Amino acid sequence: MISLSSKNVKNLRKVRADLVRGAKDKRLKVKRPVRMSTKVLHITTKKSPCGEGTNTWDRFELYVHKRVIDLFCSPDVVKQITFITIKLGVEVEVTIADF
Repeated sequence: MISLSSKNVKNLRKVRADLVRGAKDKRLKVKRPVRMSTKVLHITTKKSPCGEGTNTWDRFELYVHKRVIDLFCSPDVVKQITFITIKLGVEVEVTIADF
């Protein structure tokens, strides 16, 4: 199982497409990339650094997108598939399950 997560959706789609294409070139059984729920992080901070003045607040949001790809193959083949250029900001986590 390969988990991909990123703040940038375009980079995530590019890496996902490269991984799926590499797996299909090796004629592996690939379960479609599953979208996981988007994690939204909210941060609310006060604008004034000293704490005096009017109470004005800034609100920031950070969206973290995640995809999961299931591959059915040996660990050696997974190493060959994941040997691709990974875009900046995309985290790849490979989990190998023993059957």
